[in-house]
Amino acid sequence: MNKIFSLIIIFSFFSCAGNAQKKSDKAKTYKISKTDAQWKKELTEQQYYVLRQAGTERPHSSELNKIKTPGTFVCAACKTPLYETKHKFISGTGWPSFDRAVKGNVELDVDYKIGYARTELKCNTCGGHLGHSFDDGPQETTGKRHCINGVALEFIPKQK
Repeated sequence: MNKIFSLIIIFSFFSCAGNAQKKSDKAKTYKISKTDAQWKKELTEQQYYVLRQAGTERPHSSELNKIKTPGTFVCAACKTPLYETKHKFISGTGWPSFDRAVKGNVELDVDYKIGYARTELKCNTCGGHLGHSFDDGPQETTGKRHCINGVALEFIPKQK
């Protein structure tokens, strides 16, 4: 009886290791695709860490937190327009926060890097990691908070 019970436990353990954590064999192809060497040459060390390795910058370290001037925040890697100042808000988290992105320019993905599922935000043109989306944004608008690494963005003021 103990042998059967042991076999059942061992079988259960291996069956749980199935496909839940496996990624699809098909990696998404982005409009702008470069080698790691090309990205390393074009980006700063911190930009590469965040955009290409899904890192996170220190909170309160981005000058973009202070920007209130009308304009557009673009991807630091490929210059795709991602966010507008009019959708920016102070979240108190230490990272630039927006309640929505420029339609079609930010991809939502899922990551499990810290042990549970989070909604990851990526540039839809180059696949650069931007940050994460949470459901604790302004309730009077979308209720979303796009928590973005400032180093992943560049700001272009609106022309008068």
